[in-house]
Amino acid sequence: MRWALVKVCIAVTTMVALAFLIPLGLMVRETARDRAFSGAERQAAALGPALAITTDQNALQRAVATLQGSGPQAQGGGAGWETAVHVPTRTGLVTIGDTRSTAAEISSAAADGRSGTVTVPGGYAYLQPVAVASGGVAVVEVFIPDAQLDQGVAAAWLVLSGVAVVLVLISVLVADRLGTRIVGSARRLAGAARALGAGDLAVRVPQADDSPPELRDAAAAFNAMADRVVQLVVAERELAADLSHRLRTPLTVLRLNAASLGTGDAAEQTRHAVAQLEREVDQIIRTARGRDDRFATAPAPLSCDAAEVIRDRVGFWSALAEDEARHWQLVGDAGPAVVPVGAADLGAALDALLGNIFRHTPEGTGFTVDVHARPEAVTILVSDAGPGIDDADSALLRGHGHGGEGSTGLGLDIVRRVAQSTGGGVAVGRSVLGGTEIQLVLHTAAAEPGPRAPRERGRRRATPRVRLVR
Repeated sequence: MRWALVKVCIAVTTMVALAFLIPLGLMVRETARDRAFSGAERQAAALGPALAITTDQNALQRAVATLQGSGPQAQGGGAGWETAVHVPTRTGLVTIGDTRSTAAEISSAAADGRSGTVTVPGGYAYLQPVAVASGGVAVVEVFIPDAQLDQGVAAAWLVLSGVAVVLVLISVLVADRLGTRIVGSARRLAGAARALGAGDLAVRVPQADDSPPELRDAAAAFNAMADRVVQLVVAERELAADLSHRLRTPLTVLRLNAASLGTGDAAEQTRHAVAQLEREVDQIIRTARGRDDRFATAPAPLSCDAAEVIRDRVGFWSALAEDEARHWQLVGDAGPAVVPVGAADLGAALDALLGNIFRHTPEGTGFTVDVHARPEAVTILVSDAGPGIDDADSALLRGHGHGGEGSTGLGLDIVRRVAQSTGGGVAVGRSVLGGTEIQLVLHTAAAEPGPRAPRERGRRRATPRVRLVR
């Protein structure tokens, strides 16, 4: 923006300078010409008194020599105007001095009795008729060289060009100062917008007094928008906390009923599930009703061992799988596989994938979880032998249920968001077991940073397919 303002000021100042300086330069040239002709007229008039007194050639020759030696150009070290006098005699005109005009031009000037200028080689000749005592008409000729016509014009043009350059430089400095104010305010606004987009809801744009009024209005509008965003986020979190708190009553009843189930594996598993559900609800309430300064900075980066989280969640669901006679298998790397995702988020994604199997496939349907860790990514394949998903494209759309009654359409969207938070992705396809296969790709912290991977649908893969071990 600063360079754009500078270019505009250069163009405008140059146009204005040319509009004034070109006519001024032309006027200087015309003034120099008028000065040269006026000097010639004065020099010719200086011989008038001498011609009125005498027509003696010796006296006139001394007067011409004296006049040429005392001219302004001769006194300044330059050549003076060359002056000649054409005096009438009985035998015709006698010329005293060096002449440049022709006899016809001199005779015409004497006959007309009017002064004038004629073009001669190397310049102009000024001819002025003067009446003499003998009754005739003498002609004074003053030669004006071309150099006299342009004397001082080059220096004047040089000065005018320097003035134009100085004006352009001054305009550039002024434009740069103005541009600095505008660019500084715009950069502060852009930086605040980037910070807000990165999650810093506490950022505000300072309204500097030296900023243009339009940018001050934009900063005020941005600050009002940021305040409104904070209010909406707080209201949303309070609503989430209130809704979660309403679950406490049915959870209390469910916990009391689970306590009366007695002993046994099923009763113990039920009590464990109720306790975990109650912990999750409490965690949601604490997170939603956290301190207001949670918006001050972006959340710190998280990480976890994907292999450990997968073993924990598969172990949790394995008890229910045995109760429903589901054959299950966990295959893949047992070593650590660190991914930039929180353990709770990754566990929620795995619970969504495994919970869909139990919710949308008949009892006895087997499933397999395959883990493959590489330096740049961790790939998780969750396959089942169920009926599969008819519309794989809409399965990843938030709010589009794909499993009939009881499906909210949020499970796979949770999985997708967890994958995309690492730069990975999710793909839905047909497994080798005959049912659905969900491929979850998590980029590790060692992966090169890049743009977020686009949402993947259908049978497309974010990475080469990992072969299942059955």
